[in-house]
Amino acid sequence: MNKTASFAERIVKWYDLNGRKTLPWQQQKTPYKVWISEIMLQQTQVATVIPYFQKFIARFPDVVSLANADTDEVLHLWTGLGYYARARNLHKAAIKVRDEFQGEFPTDFDSVLALPGIGRSTAGAVLSLSLGQHHPILDGNVKRVLARHGAIKGWPGQKDVENQLWQLTEALTPKAEIQKYNQAMMDIGATICTRSRPACDQCPVARDCKAQLMGRQGEFPGKKPKKAIPAKEAWLLVLEHDGEILLQQRPPAGIWGGLWCFPEFSNRQNLLQAAKALGLAEHSITELPGFRHTFSHFHLDAQPMLLRLKSKVATDTLLDQGHSAQSKDRVMEPKPCLWYNLNQPSRVGLAAATERVLASLEPSLTKE
Repeated sequence: MNKTASFAERIVKWYDLNGRKTLPWQQQKTPYKVWISEIMLQQTQVATVIPYFQKFIARFPDVVSLANADTDEVLHLWTGLGYYARARNLHKAAIKVRDEFQGEFPTDFDSVLALPGIGRSTAGAVLSLSLGQHHPILDGNVKRVLARHGAIKGWPGQKDVENQLWQLTEALTPKAEIQKYNQAMMDIGATICTRSRPACDQCPVARDCKAQLMGRQGEFPGKKPKKAIPAKEAWLLVLEHDGEILLQQRPPAGIWGGLWCFPEFSNRQNLLQAAKALGLAEHSITELPGFRHTFSHFHLDAQPMLLRLKSKVATDTLLDQGHSAQSKDRVMEPKPCLWYNLNQPSRVGLAAATERVLASLEPSLTKE
């Protein structure tokens, strides 16, 4: 490779030889398909995203079909990808495109940036990768490449550090071959300039990478300041009747927004009081294996408690529990209910913790 070639020239040359060109969203590119892929790829690896993307596009081949779908179906197809706010924003953005742009995904930067769930880097990626427009990008992978190459100190989540990285990516992004360059920068960050054990011998810009020259790749980018992560308890009321499980829908915003979960209580006593109000004796409860589910800002220690019902409880009876004296101790306010059939599952969005418990129920239900 020419030693006098610019940073961008070396990146593009690397892409020609080594870049990823066969990913599903790279075939017959459209802003819509690239947008879906970019949102799915946030905090999620390519290998995980591919089957989700393929199913999603098969069901929603264009923005109008996505906008016209029920939120439950969108969340159902997202189940397992996590960070569900992405799916909710995706649906909101599709509705906005349908209603304000006649169903055509916008092609100017400001309009794309104004859509729910889209930031500066994502807007730039969508328009540069699909249409060849000149926009710099700065996703997590690109931040790592640039922080090491320029030895930019500090955690990129800090505004002053992020601003330095934006200045650097703006200066380095070429006018020509923007699609190759931006895709290559993401590819290099994902496959070569990895968080640990970067393959510097395969990097096209290693010869003038300041972190590599100092042998301090592990110090860049700076780490996020550590905070003690609190733990919360959640007691899950798992009501079962004849292979059907009672679920409640979360509020549209917040943790697991819009997803279907078990009724939750902050402690065992309140769960037992709710069971008693339903006419169930404490000895009829089976304690299922507990587990810890970790979010970005807290741990949730979940304890599911299985209660078999001889007949279905009226959902309004359960909802009334939220208005009792114990309602202030509920983790979740009363919301719509659904009897979920384990043999014929509904096409609704399920929280990861809900899926985990449901998967464990079949052997439990055979025990008398």
